[in-house]
Amino acid sequence: MKTPVSLLPDSMTLKLRLTAALGRDGYERRHVRILRRTLPPFMSTFPNEIVTCRLPDGRKRRVFIKYQAGQSHNCYGHRGDVRYETDVYRRLLHSLPNFRPKCLGAHADHDTGSISLFLEYLYRSVRLSDMVRMRQTRQPRAMAQAACWIGQFHARHVAQAKDPALAFLKRYDASYYRGWAQRSFEFSRPLYELFPWLTKLCHTDRWFAPLLAEPQTVIHGEFYAKTILVRSQTVFIVDWESAAIAAGEIDLAALTEGKHWPADVVRRCERAYVRARWPDGAPPGFRRTLDAARIYLHFRWLGERPDWTVREKNLSRYEYLHASAKRLGLI
Repeated sequence: MKTPVSLLPDSMTLKLRLTAALGRDGYERRHVRILRRTLPPFMSTFPNEIVTCRLPDGRKRRVFIKYQAGQSHNCYGHRGDVRYETDVYRRLLHSLPNFRPKCLGAHADHDTGSISLFLEYLYRSVRLSDMVRMRQTRQPRAMAQAACWIGQFHARHVAQAKDPALAFLKRYDASYYRGWAQRSFEFSRPLYELFPWLTKLCHTDRWFAPLLAEPQTVIHGEFYAKTILVRSQTVFIVDWESAAIAAGEIDLAALTEGKHWPADVVRRCERAYVRARWPDGAPPGFRRTLDAARIYLHFRWLGERPDWTVREKNLSRYEYLHASAKRLGLI
């Protein structure tokens, strides 16, 4: 679904916001000129658009803009908002060499506090989830590239997980994991007879113990194919409003989740991740932590909304949940 026009600022308001964020030229602030506004094919969590504008120095630039616009999607402490994502760009991602898309600036409305986030527009990129042409070669290759990228990202940030500068990030603790299991159990009441093992799994803390035992790092939080853009041989990671401090295996589990990824592609991603994060080999508990991460993700989505917990398209999550719990000896 495209962003409803009613959620976007009028042209004059947008011009003023762009000028405030991008219009500095030496010691002066000169107006940014808007040339074109285009709606992406999907809204994502927050309203967005692509704006072609002329900067004060004469350069033409396309900017991807994400708006708070009164929208919220906190989801039991999981996601942040556009302000939170802006902090992630400014206080975390800006320090990564060659990270893209670059944050070009942001604007906070003085009256409402609503944030507009201005990002570099990535020309000719496509979502990893939308790569249909040459699926058998390009998509698996891009999947492995994404696994390698996030493995390196996790390795880099293990040492920084306790840095006071990153204290603004959400942190997954026992209460967080336990809460998702409890929500899933409560919402799945109509399915108790179908899945009697849920009671035992949802009432033990053993399932998330591996996630807390391993060194914590900075994670993306929703590292799915739809949050990864691909252009030529390069991957770009977007939608950082769910960034957090947690076990890195959660991102790998998200990337490879679902029955649509063939087993050989999943194995290829796992190998790429391990090589990137641990060149000398994965730690002994890697497989257990990965299974625990998969359990968390199933609870995370089953516990999102009561109607999601029981709808037919999500019933396969219970099968995968059972399989991971079985491998961990929890049921």
